[in-house]
Amino acid sequence: MNNVREFSWSVFFTWIILAVIGLIAIYSATQGPVSQYLETYIQNNFFKQVIWVIISLFALISIQFISPRAFIELSYLAYGVGILLMILTLIFGTEINGAKSWLRIGPANLQPSELMKIATILATANYLTSRRDISAENVRYALTAVGLIMIPTILVFMQNDLGTALIFLSLIPVMLFWSGLPYGVSLFIISPAVIAYLTVIQWYYGLAAAILLTAFIFFIQRSVWLTVTAFISGFLTVSGVQVALNQLLQPHQIARIAAFTNPNYDPTGAGWNVIQAKTAIGSGGLTGKGFLEGTQTQLKFLPEQWTDFIFCVIGEEFGFIGSTIVIVMFIFLFVRLLNMAGNHKHPFAQLVTVSITSVFFIHFFINVGSASALLPVIGLPLPFISYGGSAFLTNTIMLAICLNMDFHKREFSIYR
Repeated sequence: MNNVREFSWSVFFTWIILAVIGLIAIYSATQGPVSQYLETYIQNNFFKQVIWVIISLFALISIQFISPRAFIELSYLAYGVGILLMILTLIFGTEINGAKSWLRIGPANLQPSELMKIATILATANYLTSRRDISAENVRYALTAVGLIMIPTILVFMQNDLGTALIFLSLIPVMLFWSGLPYGVSLFIISPAVIAYLTVIQWYYGLAAAILLTAFIFFIQRSVWLTVTAFISGFLTVSGVQVALNQLLQPHQIARIAAFTNPNYDPTGAGWNVIQAKTAIGSGGLTGKGFLEGTQTQLKFLPEQWTDFIFCVIGEEFGFIGSTIVIVMFIFLFVRLLNMAGNHKHPFAQLVTVSITSVFFIHFFINVGSASALLPVIGLPLPFISYGGSAFLTNTIMLAICLNMDFHKREFSIYR
């Protein structure tokens, strides 16, 4: 192997720090005075997470001894196995919190959609980097790559796991843009998400965004057909969101969206989560109330405080300083991973590293945004911090792959 000094120890220790912060927060959320209000299986979450951290550490170390060529050669096989596991989950899976995303394997519950993130990134990256002919005029390869991502996305939607489906969808613009898709086409792909988000707030915000984005796309790409398509797509997005809000979504989903725009709309129901989250973070002040001293946390006012709202636990008990440390650690991780991607000569390693970084960033952005009421509550864990064995192991494996390809970049660069 390469000289050990070339290993990215800064990324490794960042992983350790985030994992330790997560264990401290999970302990407070499940083992403190709040434990009297929790079921036994929830109280055991801390000890289960410790086991998953240990398993993940061994996985991270073991992956460093794998030839980076294996990630290319086994990518399609991993993708096929992942799709099979997701289909089996739809048939035989266990439903938890409304999502049929769990497959019982012996004593453990496995979430195949988490592992499918890795397989999808590897398979799509392999396909795109072996075919560099992507342009506004010839998008056949791009559409095939979109198909590779959309298959697991549809399966995740069928499992009723909207948050994870959004992660898969976010890979489309990231991977296509990094593979050479023109700026205008990339903006066209991203625009429906921006328009939909603004339409949720007010329909005329969405319409204004559709018009402005269409103008930008024309200015950047100078393509009439793309401009017309962008405008039609934007108009359909605004209309589709309105139809969904008024006719298609379930009452609890509509309530969540209404609570995002106005938490007082249903302060004892859907708005409760937003109000309690803001109260917890706001009451932490500069230094926090102290470990195991957060009233919102210890009196069980925070919902899902060991997963979706764990950032609120940190904000309440460790204050602005604690929250800032978490944010800075994530920013440092993102910057280091992007630097690693920039140092690669092989396009596959570049695309995989950037895609994994984007997955981490979107999880971080949505989780913190939901906890601070800047985004609707979607239900995505905070990487390396929230409770969840499958998610923690998957995120660690993705990080380990980035570390592996960086560690082996000299020999990896000769692969064609």
